[in-house]
Amino acid sequence: MSTPSNGTPLSFDVIEANIPDSVIDAALAGTDHSPYWLQHPDRPAALPALEGPISTDLLVVGGGYTGLWTALQAKESDPAREVVLIDAETIGWAASGRNGGFCEASLVHGESNGETHLPKENARLTELGAENLAGITETIRKYNIDCDLWETGVLNVATEKYQVEWLKEEAEANPGLPMLDADEIKTHINSPIFEGGNWDKESAVLVHPAKLAWGLRRACLDLGVRIFEHTRGTELTATNTAVTVSTGAGTITARRVALATNVFPSLLKRHRLHTIPVYDYALMTEPLTEAQREAIGWHNNTGLADMNNRFHYSRPTIDENGGWRILFGGYDAVYHYGREVKPQYDHHEATYRKLAAHFVGIFPQLEGIKFSHAWGGAIDTCSRFFAFFDTSHGGRVAYCAGFTGLGVGATRFGARVMLDLLSGKKTELTELEMVKKKPIPFPPEPVAWLGVKLMTNGLVKADRNEGKRGPFLKVMDAVGMGFDS
Repeated sequence: MSTPSNGTPLSFDVIEANIPDSVIDAALAGTDHSPYWLQHPDRPAALPALEGPISTDLLVVGGGYTGLWTALQAKESDPAREVVLIDAETIGWAASGRNGGFCEASLVHGESNGETHLPKENARLTELGAENLAGITETIRKYNIDCDLWETGVLNVATEKYQVEWLKEEAEANPGLPMLDADEIKTHINSPIFEGGNWDKESAVLVHPAKLAWGLRRACLDLGVRIFEHTRGTELTATNTAVTVSTGAGTITARRVALATNVFPSLLKRHRLHTIPVYDYALMTEPLTEAQREAIGWHNNTGLADMNNRFHYSRPTIDENGGWRILFGGYDAVYHYGREVKPQYDHHEATYRKLAAHFVGIFPQLEGIKFSHAWGGAIDTCSRFFAFFDTSHGGRVAYCAGFTGLGVGATRFGARVMLDLLSGKKTELTELEMVKKKPIPFPPEPVAWLGVKLMTNGLVKADRNEGKRGPFLKVMDAVGMGFDS
């Protein structure tokens, strides 16, 4: 094995160097490159597209989690309000149906990131995040949404010895988050590379992400929301009394508009430098045998995440036939020059091979298992790594984006903020610094591409240097654009 430059080899460097290509070839042979979640038999038939002009009180543009939560909460607060939602594809087709199904309480991408950007209100945002997560589970139960809700929490694990000190610090700061040593963590999930961990039972739940989107869709329809799929908003204009969104087959005139397009280009061009599409990829195993399940443990069905800058996330799921599978994703975060969202970017063979090798290294007792699915999707990433907000046209249009991987949970909160902004009233949420302050925009190309490359290289070096951040990362931290997972 050749030692990588810039420091000591990580466990995953060693794994990549030692897993034979033949093992990876076999694991990925015949893999379906469609998102696993979206192939569930419960996927509803598409709703008709818009035909002709219509009017409404509230128009929601975008049918992912942000748009669905906006429409649902709008009808809950005022059942008489006319609400229309449009989506360019189908409900849950993009990030809402492609993610790992980790629904987290954090609104600011972790306590330390919140402390960096919003120290005066970070404690309150933690409380609001916990309330938001509780609201999500309450809504799932209220509307009988079948989304495989598992309130089992997440095991955060150290895969390098230096990370054990971080676990000790977390345990000292959070008495409710006790540290598990190497032997204890292996009683939960059996892996030879786990050096320790903690079991966070309060800050996250697991869901089937596509079924959550479809369940919210049904709840919206039951409350009277009109939904038009395969209806792309192409232009936004306004008069003194109304806002109009044009589509390919008609116009929609609304008193208020909520823009929930996230990673896709905003109808307000001034936002387009505030996010970049960063692609994330995942694998899904075939169902495990009983012997494989016993070999791996994982009986509590928790989520799993490691503590590297370039981290993996993993979780079990049960398919429609009762098969127990494992999702495994993350590590690479791929940005393509030009900040465009393209279908061909949804697949990245090099990342699939890397993830397959890492999986076998983490779970050598599962060598020989095959991956049934491998897919990717774009994350709407902003420079502070949590959502930002804006209004335009005299407060009649609201915008929210930049969730940076936290969208399964934080979109409900973002929807509440947009509805408060559109109400024209001052509320606790509209007065938050989080809402009033915007992230630093990304520079245009080629500087954006170069910056992402330098950031990625800096994170690799930090992981190989016991997490110590080099000069470039320290500069990014100082200007408010540093990433620390």
